[in-house]
Amino acid sequence: MSEATEPDLTGMTFHEIAAKYGEETAIQAGIAADPDTWELDMSRARPAMEVMPDLVELLEREEPECERGPQDAPAKEEVIIQLDSDLMTFFRGMGESWHLSANAILRRAVFGEST
Repeated sequence: MSEATEPDLTGMTFHEIAAKYGEETAIQAGIAADPDTWELDMSRARPAMEVMPDLVELLEREEPECERGPQDAPAKEEVIIQLDSDLMTFFRGMGESWHLSANAILRRAVFGEST
């Protein structure tokens, strides 16, 4: 049985290749001709634990960073308050981030600050 040979696509455009050999062949020819395309050979890949066990163990032991760093603005605190329904209608009418707007309005009313 003879081995299939690849067609010589040199000098042919995408449309010419697609018309003669099919779109998939044209796509693969374009990929092969692109100097920025490379194929990753995963046949030699090994698990990270096998290659760098110390680093993997360190990452598994490390606690996720939960504490906030220095704050420019006061930290937010979640609270439950009861407001009149007309106030809530007003705030919710400000859109999806209405709670941020409500915070700014309260800050101006209490401290006279603008955001």
